[in-house]
Amino acid sequence: MADSITKSIFEGRVRVRVCGILWEENAILMLKHKGIGPNGHLWSPPGGGIEFGESAEDALKKEFLEETGLTISVGQFLFVNEYQDNRHHAIELFFEVTRLAGEIKLGADPELPKNKQILEELRWLSFDEIKNMDSGFLHNAFGLTQEPNQITELRGFFKFANISIK
Repeated sequence: MADSITKSIFEGRVRVRVCGILWEENAILMLKHKGIGPNGHLWSPPGGGIEFGESAEDALKKEFLEETGLTISVGQFLFVNEYQDNRHHAIELFFEVTRLAGEIKLGADPELPKNKQILEELRWLSFDEIKNMDSGFLHNAFGLTQEPNQITELRGFFKFANISIK
């Protein structure tokens, strides 16, 4: 069960998030989040919430630096993904990004205390690794394509709802 800190930040409200797709040498930079998803962890592209008064581009640059140690440029807007389950509701704006500088290192989420971090691992996942991964461990946006590299070809609005009526 989620503790009260993560619950108050991430649950029971609509969050607007930005996510960056960084492809290099046939691999995408992904973060493993513990305690999220049906199987106890979830791999997804770096990103995070947009704060009041912050542009989507500035939020994505900030989140990438915090989570990966990289300075990026934000490229083309790709698509919107709406995710909804019984605890979470997120509107996610996906962009292509390019690395400008920095050394890749697992960062932290400044919204959470050091002993409550959910970022567990940062690494490059190849097309084959993503394609062969159980969908329960992977951000639902990758289920919209036949091949993982097609993620940058998606355009439009997509909705993934996993809601049980009680």
